[in-house]
Amino acid sequence: MAETRYDCIVIGSGPGGYVAAIRAAQLGMKTAVVEKDKVGGRCLNYACIPAKAVLRVADVLSEVQHAGSFGIRVEGSTVDFAGVTKHRDKVIKTLTGGVGGLFKKNGIDLIDGHGSVTDDGNVKVGGQFDGTEIEASTVILATGSVARPVLDLTFGGRVLDTAGAWLLEELPTRLAVIGAGASGTEVASAYGRLGTEVVLLEALPRILPLEDEEIAKACSREIGKQGVTIVTKADVASVEVREDGVTIAWGSDHSEDFDYLCIAAGRGADVEGLGLDEAGVDVTDRGLVKVDGRMRTSLAGVYAIGDLVPGPALAHKASDEGVIAVEDAAGMDTHPIEYDFVPGATFCSPQVASFGLTEKEARDAGHDVVVGKVPLSSVGAPTVYGERGGMIKIVGDRQYGEILGGHILAAKASELIAELVTARELEGGFSELAHQIHPHPTFSEAVQEAARATDGWLIHG
Repeated sequence: MAETRYDCIVIGSGPGGYVAAIRAAQLGMKTAVVEKDKVGGRCLNYACIPAKAVLRVADVLSEVQHAGSFGIRVEGSTVDFAGVTKHRDKVIKTLTGGVGGLFKKNGIDLIDGHGSVTDDGNVKVGGQFDGTEIEASTVILATGSVARPVLDLTFGGRVLDTAGAWLLEELPTRLAVIGAGASGTEVASAYGRLGTEVVLLEALPRILPLEDEEIAKACSREIGKQGVTIVTKADVASVEVREDGVTIAWGSDHSEDFDYLCIAAGRGADVEGLGLDEAGVDVTDRGLVKVDGRMRTSLAGVYAIGDLVPGPALAHKASDEGVIAVEDAAGMDTHPIEYDFVPGATFCSPQVASFGLTEKEARDAGHDVVVGKVPLSSVGAPTVYGERGGMIKIVGDRQYGEILGGHILAAKASELIAELVTARELEGGFSELAHQIHPHPTFSEAVQEAARATDGWLIHG
């Protein structure tokens, strides 16, 4: 039962919102979360989690298909897509149920409805102008982002955003994906390995354009082996949508038919109905909410986090911002996030993970750059596990021994990147990392070898 006043009200229950709410409750704040859809937000229900559930299925299928190299015979493996969707939906239900349980454990009220902020820093639930107003000492806006279409298309039917792609109830025969950033590359890698014929269209000269160039090129070679045709510098001229499929034209004279089109070409802050203009909350020219390093907006007592604000659109970044916002509201010392050094991960196969500066960015910034890179096969564990493809690359500052960036293409890249992030955060350089003892045989030894290479004394290479 909603009350008339709370110390903290969070609008949105995704990874930013629910973490902020739990941290607020831990700090003794009477807390409520307003959610217009499902607990867990888009990430748990429509995006991050269903994506990884389907990607895991593709991983398992790949392992089955290559089981013969380990002496295991598997005859006639096929994809039961109804089973895939059952696995996906079970994962979603389990994790969203876990968030609901955490709300109960921490005494957090969940209010079902659309939330908006008022000019005096309270929250209306229901209509922006005629809803029920609830008083709040602190408000945290955590409504995330929404997909943006291209070419005046609308989502629905045969035109999917990435959430629609992950929530399909049938396995497409042919799928086109526009946009080869992290989200589009994940869709292509998953469905390509599940047996769909995929065409990945990217307007820029390479896929994963925000990643280090060497890593992106190596990843492109791997994705190209997975039933995926990659078309870069793709100028999509038109899309004809029919009841049974789509026809896409690109280049000067090329067109093909597909069952579905997935658009992964960008997202925008979900500010519709939040009442930002009426409340006097400042936004950027890109429609993002302006905040300072403590996540404070221009309206006293109101904070914004996650995809609503500048910085990488990553779930874990939103979670950390939620903690910063709540701790600032509680009068605790906080520090701003260094957004360049927030790790990102793309869960294609092999995975891509990175943080910090690419080699080009480091050189352009005037650093005395030293680079250490090793193939994953330089250490034993990847050979044992049949996952030799990939590389680890460290970008460092020669003069100070500082780690400027880490870039990994590997089966376990999303796990391996954390060591490099931690080393830098604790002010350790590549020389210190090179001298840390790593267990053998593990994938993490490749991180150590890359650090040794950066420090000038590679052993296994």
